Amino acid sequence: MLTLNQITLYEIHLPLIEPFTISSGTQDTRRIMLVEIRDTDGAAGWGECVAPEYPNYSPETIDTSWLTLTKWVAPLVLGKSFSGPEEIFPYLQQNIRGHLMAKASIEMAAWELTAQKQTISLAKLLNGTRDRLETGRSIGIQKSPDVLIQKVKQAVDEGYRKIKLKIKPGADYEFVRAVRNAVGMQVPLMVDANNAYTLDDVNMFIKMDDLGLLMFEQPLAWDDVVRHAELQKHLRTPICLDESITGVEKAEEMVKFGSGRIVNIKPGRVGGFTSSIAIHDFCMKHNVPVWCGGMLESGVGRAHNVALASLQNFTIPGDISPSSRYWEKDIVVPEWEMQNGMITVPFDKPGMGVEIDSDRLEGLVVRKEELQR
Repeated sequence: MLTLNQITLYEIHLPLIEPFTISSGTQDTRRIMLVEIRDTDGAAGWGECVAPEYPNYSPETIDTSWLTLTKWVAPLVLGKSFSGPEEIFPYLQQNIRGHLMAKASIEMAAWELTAQKQTISLAKLLNGTRDRLETGRSIGIQKSPDVLIQKVKQAVDEGYRKIKLKIKPGADYEFVRAVRNAVGMQVPLMVDANNAYTLDDVNMFIKMDDLGLLMFEQPLAWDDVVRHAELQKHLRTPICLDESITGVEKAEEMVKFGSGRIVNIKPGRVGGFTSSIAIHDFCMKHNVPVWCGGMLESGVGRAHNVALASLQNFTIPGDISPSSRYWEKDIVVPEWEMQNGMITVPFDKPGMGVEIDSDRLEGLVVRKEELQR
């Protein structure tokens, strides 16, 4: 049985090595919420809430998630016994609508705690099978095609197995074509629009269809599967849905309507591991490849992504870059490293496979709240 009796929330601010720009804005510092849970035996597990500072990716933010966890989620789970972590998400879904990122932080921490208590790796607990993961790099919108080309060539030289280019109107086709011409057809490229387009832009995507891209990620509205289906009809390049997939039901709709052919599973976006596994299994059954995207996580969230991406159907390199891609210094030891474009899954270590750097964490905390039963 799993009975939680303490939840501690931490907010830390981590400066990015370089600003990261997508279609909805630029970020130079990441506000991150970490969640530490303890059960009645004193065992601890760690989670990370991936909600951003502003509601520009989803309706959730770090501040709404903090409120959700303290006011509604914690009172529901503290003192309640679960037979395993897989029961937590359905239980929260019955009682609270939405707020998937807040729910995920508790649920994923519970999986990590369970792995610690069983002295097995989180990846093994999730039934992961792959011990090395191909790594992709996400490159934000740049001020010119020449600057973007330099960034892409650097990523290729560093060994990344897939390059994702962020795009927006005015920084799309000409930028991507310039990169493709510069690096050749052998470099795996994809683009991510983060909802920046409408069906009025179909001709631009038809033009990009000839650039040999792996996928167009989330070109249209974040909650729209119908119009994505219409766009996919015009394209050879697969559409990948990210923000639109908030649960297995949305993946089912995608397949039914033909809204896309690839799914980006971010566990923090869909409510945690239980939901992620359901989406993974459904997609594998229907021959839909999946991959794991990133949300500018610290080493804790990265650990969770690594564990999930070890599952069988994660066949496309994910945005699981090493710690040094974003941070001068991470909050975990050892930091996440990449060798020859690959990250090793720590199957030989209990839990998430890394430890919290307590001194580093305490020096970064700007807000902390302890909740008990």
